[in-house]
Amino acid sequence: MKDILSLGLDETRNLMLSIEEAAYRANQIFNWVYKKRTLNFSEMTSLPEALRGKLSGLLYFPPMEAVEKQTSKDGTEKFLWKLEDGNQIESVVLRHPAHVTFCISSQVGCALNCSFCATGAGGFSRNLSTGEIVSQVIHMERAIDGPVDNVVFMGMGEPFLNENSVYKAIDILHDPRGRNLGFRHFTISTAGIPEGIKRLADSGMDIRLSVSLHSARDELRSSLMPVNRLHSLDLLRAALEYYQQKTGNRITFEYALISGVNDTAGDVAQLRKYLRGIKSFINIIPVNPVNPDFERPSDRKVADFEERLKAVGFESAVRHEKGTDIDAACGQLRHRRRG
Repeated sequence: MKDILSLGLDETRNLMLSIEEAAYRANQIFNWVYKKRTLNFSEMTSLPEALRGKLSGLLYFPPMEAVEKQTSKDGTEKFLWKLEDGNQIESVVLRHPAHVTFCISSQVGCALNCSFCATGAGGFSRNLSTGEIVSQVIHMERAIDGPVDNVVFMGMGEPFLNENSVYKAIDILHDPRGRNLGFRHFTISTAGIPEGIKRLADSGMDIRLSVSLHSARDELRSSLMPVNRLHSLDLLRAALEYYQQKTGNRITFEYALISGVNDTAGDVAQLRKYLRGIKSFINIIPVNPVNPDFERPSDRKVADFEERLKAVGFESAVRHEKGTDIDAACGQLRHRRRG
């Protein structure tokens, strides 16, 4: 059987023709799935009953069960999903005054083992299929009974280590004949995979890029993010320059601020030197209480750091985290249930 959520519209049309059905039936199926968020063929009442039965024997919707849901006082909703093979992933609904954002996963766990991230502490199991990525979006839209405005790949996993499934999921959700979510409404967040950044630049898809930086000093960044030992800041810088030359897009840099580790005037000076010539925006993120060795800076220290950045010409903002009263940080809920 084939996973229906991993098939684009043209693939679905070809499948209809292969079973001697009219090609337009694929459009009807896409309408049911991506506009009406229907995940059961028996409910697709515009299809002949015989076809509904036939489809149930040919196609399936990837099983995804919400085994836990947490809701924050600020409206943030965190889901822990159980997949067909028993693995678990997380995704988050982030509510803003003018829009809704979904933070979704691309892998079961993560192999990069960043020192401040609960996902890495849980290890890596496997990549998600295209259908499992798409399914997160549909299930959360069903949960909130409405459409999402933005989708960010900032959940579990490194998107550029599963880019075929990630790009196909984006293509399916972007298709104007279905969900019709514009490319600019997607953001890929990476720990810094240079070849992935270059391929995104060459893709022709105007997808936003976010890079987890956290330090502009190789030694410190390598201690925080082991991926830097393989892909140094120099290699990352070359990829960033290539991306910006190809796309002209501003790049967002995520900076987890850790008290006494990367929050000094010297760190700002290194950032200024490293990002010179790169059109950038820095998201300052007071570190989450995941690693007991890392202390969250005081509000005063966070404000001082932001002021230093702005004083040397950076556009920046403190990300006022949502869901701090629940396990909303990436990997926390899965890690706690497994612990």
